[in-house]
Amino acid sequence: SMTNAWHTGQWDITQLTHPTSSLILTSAIAMKLGLVPFHFWFPEVLQGSPLTTGLLLSTIMKLPPITLLFMTSPSLNPTLLTCMAVLSTALGGWMGLNQTQIRKILAFSSISHLGWMAIIIAYSPKLTLLNFYLYALMTTAVFLTLNTIKTPNLATLMTTWTKIPSLNAMLFLTLLSLAGLPPLTGFLPKWLIIQELTKQDMILAATTISLLSLLGL
Repeated sequence: SMTNAWHTGQWDITQLTHPTSSLILTSAIAMKLGLVPFHFWFPEVLQGSPLTTGLLLSTIMKLPPITLLFMTSPSLNPTLLTCMAVLSTALGGWMGLNQTQIRKILAFSSISHLGWMAIIIAYSPKLTLLNFYLYALMTTAVFLTLNTIKTPNLATLMTTWTKIPSLNAMLFLTLLSLAGLPPLTGFLPKWLIIQELTKQDMILAATTISLLSLLGL
């Protein structure tokens, strides 16, 4: 706001007419959300937090910065957001493959999903909100299930199948939904985002982010 006021004389963040103001705001929000290249803090913080705190960090705490992006979407730089989105999807999927701790897997899943939200915010902000709401719903289900079965890593998750089969089945389906497997809920926002990117003649970006999403949750 101060940079925008200095250059334009306006304090309104919804009218970021100067590129420097837009860049600073985008970087600040990206750091708060955990978008690449400002993602380093998020997996470590989530891994060291209790599951209930991790749930809040992954869902409710992301709502204010997403709302700020929604409000300023006409002033944002689409090229910058597209680059950050593709990198977030790539790194979120790639780094998630290496993990055995469930909370770190969910952290990189969050980074990957934020890439999908960031790439479409400048073209269809409502799609970003839809994606966020569905992501928050699925992530809440995963965290609450993990909190019930008390499973910190993948090795112990395999042994809990016989104890509470119904909860484990729900967890499995929710993880598949997070991965965007049709016909589950998580497939809908990705399909709509790919459609919108195609309408905006962003075929390369749509193809790239679709292929990168195959790597992880």
